[in-house]
Amino acid sequence: MTSLDTDEHTGVTIRCHDNLAVGLRLSERQLFDEDCAQYAVEVWAPGLRARVDEVVAWIWDADLASFLAELAADYPGWEGERAWQTYDKDLAVSAVFRSGGHVGLTWTLRPWPKGTGGWSASLTTWLEAGEQMASLASEVRYFLTGEQQ
Repeated sequence: MTSLDTDEHTGVTIRCHDNLAVGLRLSERQLFDEDCAQYAVEVWAPGLRARVDEVVAWIWDADLASFLAELAADYPGWEGERAWQTYDKDLAVSAVFRSGGHVGLTWTLRPWPKGTGGWSASLTTWLEAGEQMASLASEVRYFLTGEQQ
């Protein structure tokens, strides 16, 4: 079971299909204008908890929600890895498809990617291809823009 909980004030929570102790949360969205939002991303797993407070999202055709929607549209599967990242590279997502109809999303937080003392943290959530991915894309779109699709 994957938990997708969305509210423009609380955010989107995603829990791994294979291990409910693994997840992430997009929260604290602030819209600067129709093209730009800032939000926090928190990831957790046994022995790991990390947070980036100021991820900047440019809401264009190549945003996170569009990337997730493309993955959902390819629910029969694909070969290799697909990747997306923010312009500042502080949040990156890579996706792989495995037999049985599941998509592995590896979320990487990397604040200050060029700064001294920078760090990174990654975790992978597994979701069902198709409907769960489509729901996630829709929830992320709503979180980023406040608009339903």
